[in-house]
Amino acid sequence: MRNTEQSRAAFAEAKEHMPGGVNSPVRSFANVGGNPPFIARAEGAKIYDIDGNEYIDYVGSWGPMVVGHAHPQVVKALQEAVTRGTSYGAPTLLETELAKLVQSVYPSIEVIRMVNSGTEATMSALRLARGYTGRDKIVKFIGCYHGHSDSLLVSAGSGLATFGVPSSPGVTKGTAADTIAVPYNDADAIRAVMEREGDTIAAVIVEPVAGNMGLVLPRQGYLSLLRDLTAKHGALLIFDEVMCGFRASLGGAQAAYGIRPDLTCLGKIIGGGLPVAAYGGRREIMERVSPSGPVYQAGTLSGNPLAMTAGIETLKILTAEPEEGKADYSRELTIKTKELLLGWQRAAKDSGVSICAHQAGSMFGIFFIDREVYDYTDAEAADQEAFRIWFDTMLDEGIYLAPSQFETLFLSGAHAAEDIERTIAAAEKGFAAVKKSRS
Repeated sequence: MRNTEQSRAAFAEAKEHMPGGVNSPVRSFANVGGNPPFIARAEGAKIYDIDGNEYIDYVGSWGPMVVGHAHPQVVKALQEAVTRGTSYGAPTLLETELAKLVQSVYPSIEVIRMVNSGTEATMSALRLARGYTGRDKIVKFIGCYHGHSDSLLVSAGSGLATFGVPSSPGVTKGTAADTIAVPYNDADAIRAVMEREGDTIAAVIVEPVAGNMGLVLPRQGYLSLLRDLTAKHGALLIFDEVMCGFRASLGGAQAAYGIRPDLTCLGKIIGGGLPVAAYGGRREIMERVSPSGPVYQAGTLSGNPLAMTAGIETLKILTAEPEEGKADYSRELTIKTKELLLGWQRAAKDSGVSICAHQAGSMFGIFFIDREVYDYTDAEAADQEAFRIWFDTMLDEGIYLAPSQFETLFLSGAHAAEDIERTIAAAEKGFAAVKKSRS
């Protein structure tokens, strides 16, 4: 059994100084109960808590640690960069270098603007869409998360596809009223909305591979339908690839599914784990952003030299030519992820536990349910208590997973064969614990 004494004391103290003891809600372990381990350091595929416990990490700071924690190439570059200063609030060559690296992988991004978080990227992209189209309304999908800006913290009202209502105190009814919430993967619902409201809609924003209701994949043809409907009605299609960028494939979901959005939002993976994000797209749209155009957006730390340096080194690793006889970096990650997920599926079947498993490149996840999961309603129907039991067992076995079935897991280049074998063995114990709890 893990020793958790110091983490428990640290959490108790943190609650005296921060809301819920954390600076982001999911870290509180509220969905699984218990106390979160307080992390002291990380290296490669492992993280270590203040009680001295070692874990194989499949959270990866919620996605960006695609090359592993503290990769020597990234660390060396950062050590050198910090001696030259941490922030200038002025242009650097690093910003252009990272922009060109991103654009080499994402041809839909003709012009890019660096920001500091995924929330800032999606908020800015929507402001730009409204400024470009002269329209006010946006469409989002139930279960897709795009950060905590007011216009996106909405839930559906009554009916299949409705104008949103505030889902958090502090969000005004007026703000929410311009957001239309539609079920994800429901073709009839989005067709109806676009038929009824299409000429007043500035943008449709979507996680093309949904990662915030657990990992949920788009139905065949669904993303193409969104592209066709937005083009027909003069609305912009925004792909929020903050999670699936460089993960669903090297070129993200848009490359994997062959869809060219008008705007793309990317997250902290392009900063190697440092606070950075970006939005970009068609030149004619992006040139409406200040100072080229009238749509205002700014940030003192945007494009800061440390984040740019970490991002450049991370993307260099991802885009490097593979050694002879080997697949490229992203393909290798996809293969390892599939091996892990197949192991989990075999273990669940052997234990007599039904799961639904999904993979998109190096993103993956499972639901404790005996049918396919296509949307948030399906995800909600999964057995949350079974997940909690499985999660607790995995944590005791030294496997660090996202503390909610409504989150996505990530594999890195640092995960070795023995890490995967150990994780599959731990999963077997977890599924056995779930089965025992039901008997």
